[in-house]
Amino acid sequence: MGHYLGLDLGTSSLKALIVDEDQNPVATASASLNVTRPAFGWSEQAPADWIAACEAVLAELQSKHAAAMASMRGIGLSGQMHGATLLDGADEVLRPCILWNDTRSHEEAEELDDEEARAITGNIVFPGFTAPKLLWVSRNEPRIFERVRRVLLPKDYLRLWLTGEAASDMSDAAGTAWLRTGERRWSSTMLRRTKLSEAEMPRLVEGTEASGTLRPELASRWGLPQGVVVAGGGGDNAASACGVGVTRPGTGFLSLGTSGVLFTASAGYDPVPDTALHTFCHALPGLWHQMGVTLSAAGSLEWLSGVLAEKPGALVAQAGDDLRAPGRLLFLPYLSGERTPHNDAAVRGAFIGLQADTSRADMVRAVLEGVAFSIRDCLDAAPHASWVRQLIAVGAGSRSELWLKIMASVLETPVALPAAGDFGAAFGAARLGICAATGADPDSVMTEPPIAARYEPDETMVESFARAHDRYRSLYPALMAAGRA
Repeated sequence: MGHYLGLDLGTSSLKALIVDEDQNPVATASASLNVTRPAFGWSEQAPADWIAACEAVLAELQSKHAAAMASMRGIGLSGQMHGATLLDGADEVLRPCILWNDTRSHEEAEELDDEEARAITGNIVFPGFTAPKLLWVSRNEPRIFERVRRVLLPKDYLRLWLTGEAASDMSDAAGTAWLRTGERRWSSTMLRRTKLSEAEMPRLVEGTEASGTLRPELASRWGLPQGVVVAGGGGDNAASACGVGVTRPGTGFLSLGTSGVLFTASAGYDPVPDTALHTFCHALPGLWHQMGVTLSAAGSLEWLSGVLAEKPGALVAQAGDDLRAPGRLLFLPYLSGERTPHNDAAVRGAFIGLQADTSRADMVRAVLEGVAFSIRDCLDAAPHASWVRQLIAVGAGSRSELWLKIMASVLETPVALPAAGDFGAAFGAARLGICAATGADPDSVMTEPPIAARYEPDETMVESFARAHDRYRSLYPALMAAGRA
């Protein structure tokens, strides 16, 4: 029986997952990673740490699951997006990687973000994207910039080490602001605006394509066969979508982590950058995806937990499980600003409608509803939102049955909760590895996971939630003005 490995290079850890031919998980391993912050707003990692983490997880898997390693056929890669890994002509690292959550290049992003850039990339140029980082380096670290001969995203640096090949997939490349996203090719215009050319870029492949094979010496070190195929892979959200079967138009997932993500797949390219909705290539050929982001989803509940000195689970339990119409109290979850649809780093959150008899349970429900309203804003920003038949819920917040009931009625879309299992980015990467190694049809591989529960919109509540959402939206201008006072 053949086996397949998914490697997910996150910000805090690198995770490895082995699956068999039937996609049953066989083994997992992980290694932690550290982020350094040498100045305010900076966020960096040493690429050597990614290699050390990969060596650690592969050594652990070889020692405990040698038989699976010996029958490995394909490897898929997933990773944190937008990071700038700068290499010289000998592929030596020139400086620590500037990560996705680094904001030092905010002035450069503002300079690059114009009608031309939005027309080419389909997106606002955010400070977290890769292109403005290189413009910052050219101005602030010119000696390093002069030596740059290759720029790679984090998972693609790992690929270079694994295979010797400099390549990137379409989904990850779409987050650089250097890609003609609708045409799935590099933009010479955007590269020129950051003093680069296609010579510094990796070649582009689809996520299901083979990007190379594992280097013979690495295969021998960890007991893998020679010629193991390494797939193009995907950015973390695109790979997660592959893991939960969101790979067809009309499908989507809802992630309720510290931040919230609404991810929908689309067969066409239809960007709406003015709403701060990301429009990127999917990890599968001929498919794109749109992604709305709310910066404080479960993070809002964690904040309330800290203020009230009670664990999030205990707070949610006090609110009960029954769905009820929203009350007077509203919560706007702009604790760290907001991404979609406002793209406003200065706005801050608020409770509106507090009164003398407001209880903890009332505040919890308002937080759950407020985050749902923010996700509704993301859904409304997507041109093809009405096509979405179901959203699959993932992330820590999906453990709350009440929250999923609220989401279904606010979004007016069924929400499905997968059965227990690992269906995240590492699993999606392994699925991409299956496609690249075997040539399997992605539709037969990227199937929906088993569903434990499905929550339908409560038709008796939909209108009440819609009215509350209207009130929620009307409050943003006042908060925006207050944040700039």
